[in-house]
Amino acid sequence: MGESERGESAPRRRVSYWCANGHESRPSFAVEAEIPENWDCPRCGLPAGRDEQAPPAPPRNEPYKTHLAYVKERRSDADGEAILEEALTKLRKQREEP
Repeated sequence: MGESERGESAPRRRVSYWCANGHESRPSFAVEAEIPENWDCPRCGLPAGRDEQAPPAPPRNEPYKTHLAYVKERRSDADGEAILEEALTKLRKQREEP
């Protein structure tokens, strides 16, 4: 559809956003629209803010952790040995029952 077929467009304004890599993006918004504080940079994907001197920090990527790594964070070796011994005792009792 062309512009003439849709009617008149809302008055717009462009707003500058800067990311930590120094890229500027200028999306346009309707004049009466609420302007967001942050915008994703279309060049690198980092968050961009409206203050060129203090752009938002890049998100911190946590390394992938296995299930075992999470368990080790919550349990000490002594806890693990106690849980293992409890489970083995339970299995041994089940094996002894007729």
